Amino acid sequence: MMVIIIWSVVVWLTYFYTEAKWMVLNFTPIGILGSALAIFVAFRNNSAYGRWWEARQIWGGIVNSSRVLARLIITFADSHAHQSNYNHERSENFKKSLILKCIAWVNALRLQLRDQNDWTQISSYLSEQEFNKVVHATNPAYKIHMLMGKEIYQAMANGTLGGFDSFQIEGQLLALTNYQGGAERIKNTPLPRQYDYFTRIFVMCFSLLLPLGLLGLVPSTFSWLIIPFSLLVSGVFVIMERTGAANEDPFENRITDVSMTAICNTIERDLLDILGEEILPEKLKPKNGYLY
Repeated sequence: MMVIIIWSVVVWLTYFYTEAKWMVLNFTPIGILGSALAIFVAFRNNSAYGRWWEARQIWGGIVNSSRVLARLIITFADSHAHQSNYNHERSENFKKSLILKCIAWVNALRLQLRDQNDWTQISSYLSEQEFNKVVHATNPAYKIHMLMGKEIYQAMANGTLGGFDSFQIEGQLLALTNYQGGAERIKNTPLPRQYDYFTRIFVMCFSLLLPLGLLGLVPSTFSWLIIPFSLLVSGVFVIMERTGAANEDPFENRITDVSMTAICNTIERDLLDILGEEILPEKLKPKNGYLY
C-alpha cells in the first residue's frame, strides 16, 4: 500500500510539473486488465478458502471422533463389570491411559502441522517410556496411535474389553488416522505456485498502470485525485490477493489459521470431563479478537 501511495504521488508530481502528455494512457485496456484480474484473484481466493474450510472440517471431525472414541472406551470397559475376570483398578487405569493418549494425539498433530517441537506439551499425558518413544518417532502423532492400538489389544487379552469392542474402537482410530492424513495432505500440498506468483505480478502491473490511466479521466485541475483513487482501487486488489495468500496455508500458526489450539483445548476439557476429572484446563478465550 505504501508503494502504491509513493508511485501515485510520483506520477502526479511528474505530470503536474511537466504536463507530459505521453504519461496519459488510455484507460480502456487498463480497465480490461482490472476485470480479468478480478476474475483471477477471485478464483485464487475461492481455492484458498476451500483449503481453509476443508482444514476446519477435518478438525471438526477430529472433535467428534475424539468424543465418540472416549465414550466407547468408557462404556465398553464399564460394561464388563459383571465378568468374573473384571478388575476395577485395571479397567480405570485403561480408560484413563487411553483417553489421555487421545488428548496427547490431538496436541501432537497440532504441533506437527505447525512445525513446532515443544513436545513437553504432551508429556503429562504419557508415561516417561511412552513419551521417549513418541518424541523420537518420525511421525509422533502416528506413534501415539500405535501405542493406543497395542493397549487396546492388551485390554482384549486381559479381559478389560471383550467381544467386538476392539472393532468399534478401531473404527474411530481409523477415522482419526484419515483426518490426520487429510490434514497432512493440505499441509504438504501447497496451492500451485503459479497462482501465487502470477497473481502478485498482475496486481503489481495493474497498480503501476492505474495512476497513468486515471490521468486521462480526471480533470487537470483535480489531477491530485489520482492518488486517493489509485490507493482505493489498487488497495482492493492488494487486500484480496493477500487474503488469498493467508488462507491457503491454514496450519502456519498465524491469526488466519484454523484455531487448532482452541480446538485441542475443547477436546481436552470434554474428554477429561467425561472421564470424571474435576479439575479441567481453563477454556481458552480470544486474544485481541483471535483464537489460536
